[in-house]
Amino acid sequence: MDITEDAPATGQAHAVARCADALLGALDGVATSPAWSMTAAEQREALVALTTAQARLTELRLRVLAAAEKNDVGAGTAASSAAAWLAHRTKETRVRTGSDLRLAEHLDTSFETTRAALARGRLNEEQARVIVRAVLDLPDRVPAHDRGRAEAHLVAQAEHFDAKALRILGRRLFEVIDPDAADEQEGKKLEDEEREARRTARFSLRDNGDGSCTGSFKLPSLHAQMLQKALHALTSPRRIGPEGRVDAEGQKIPHATLLGHGFMELIEHLPTDTLPRCGGLSATIVVTIDYADLVSGLGAAGLDTGGRISAAEARRLACDAGIIPLVLGGDSMPLDVGRERRFHTRYQRLALAQRDGGCSAEGCDRPPGWTEAHHETPWAGGGATNVAQGRLLCSWHHHVAHDRGYTAQRQPDGRLRIHRRT
Repeated sequence: MDITEDAPATGQAHAVARCADALLGALDGVATSPAWSMTAAEQREALVALTTAQARLTELRLRVLAAAEKNDVGAGTAASSAAAWLAHRTKETRVRTGSDLRLAEHLDTSFETTRAALARGRLNEEQARVIVRAVLDLPDRVPAHDRGRAEAHLVAQAEHFDAKALRILGRRLFEVIDPDAADEQEGKKLEDEEREARRTARFSLRDNGDGSCTGSFKLPSLHAQMLQKALHALTSPRRIGPEGRVDAEGQKIPHATLLGHGFMELIEHLPTDTLPRCGGLSATIVVTIDYADLVSGLGAAGLDTGGRISAAEARRLACDAGIIPLVLGGDSMPLDVGRERRFHTRYQRLALAQRDGGCSAEGCDRPPGWTEAHHETPWAGGGATNVAQGRLLCSWHHHVAHDRGYTAQRQPDGRLRIHRRT
């Protein structure tokens, strides 16, 4: 005999079942109602009301899920749990329904204050998850009474803070229970987290085969925040200006892409002379290129890592980045192996800063500290590294100056006028 799910009970339906049916009917009634025809006041009121209703509905769903687990609702189809049964019926992932079931059981047993606040719409699901996790993270020695105090404290704070801020408050939850020992407790917890973060730190890169690489990493919070702060400094609106926030077509560059540009700049300016040596060599990239390609800016160059870049990119890097150019002549014979150096010395840079006062591109106000030294006569074409033939350009204008789609003309006042070729 086939095992099937229990058929619906006959007679008067449960109040929760009637509520679910009524909700579906009400939603059917507005399925085709255009939201654009609402007034702004109606939209504001509806958004808040629907968000509150969503929180209350979440609590009801979790309450039913906890009861369904106790009732073993999946037994008829041999489902291992109510979460597994629900995932199959609704096409949710088991990870999601499993997480929901754990939250539902916590709310049903130990977190009545949080459940009640969620049922009244006083907090949302994400806030509820943060509160439960914060209380569960308290040391085992904390008694139930103090855990209840801590829970009530966070529920009250949820009236004023979103889940992100609430998570930060949750990390200081021990202060509510024992203010005198809070710092010591937090310090021990942070030490444990930092030790584990260092142990599990990782970094990986994958070549996409299209001139780009995709990577992922896991870092301790300290190092991630240091990296984030450096990227924010490199991509701040005041630094990159309006022209740095749009692409060549005038479209706004997404924030994530701007951070990617900042990451590129950070890597290009790493002080490789201070990094450890490997095999007797520094961590500096060696670029191998034919002399004719270096002079013309056409063609390709090889990297000692096995990668390839355009000759134009090699010429740009030669202006300011610490690379080692390995120049080849006919029959790919080495003509010259340049020594690694920041081509313009510190004192030349000081002189350029005094003369140019910052980026020398017309209309740019970037200060000297945000600029790079550029050769008016390309170094690859025999240009000298001196103050007379050097000028300061910000990263944006330095890239444009090496772009063959633009021309640069020196003005009587010494500024550089750059415009697109026609």
